[in-house]
Amino acid sequence: MTADTAFRDVITSCAQVHSEEDKGTWIVDEMIEAYCRLHESGYVHSAEAWYDGELVGGLYGVSLGKSFFGESMFSRVSDASKAAFVRLVEYLNALSFDMIDCQIRTRHLMSFGAREIPRKQFLAQLQKSLLSPTKKGKWDLEEGSGVRGQG
Repeated sequence: MTADTAFRDVITSCAQVHSEEDKGTWIVDEMIEAYCRLHESGYVHSAEAWYDGELVGGLYGVSLGKSFFGESMFSRVSDASKAAFVRLVEYLNALSFDMIDCQIRTRHLMSFGAREIPRKQFLAQLQKSLLSPTKKGKWDLEEGSGVRGQG
């Protein structure tokens, strides 16, 4: 498991998987380029699952304050994205993140303990979370203390 080592590959793989499954994707080329710029600025991150040196799953999302907003995930091997997600959750817990916004309720995410909250509660939690500084820079899932290159 790694973070921020193959961001472009992760977002491109998410676009390919969704395009193949749904006959279309919202992750268009312009969006990929915008998210890559945000990644270079330290606000967007990826978590990657590898097997025998090959990227087999992962996810990406936006980090603001103590919140992580999951955008998309993909798997080429069964449970690869789940493994990346679990490792990312452990990392975010170590950084005392307040919440992970999954955006869309799915059985997959509910199996991890995700729950829907009322909009009013979400906005209050978000407001509190955004009071903390955003941890920018490359994330390292193996680092116990958090992130490198904080800014």
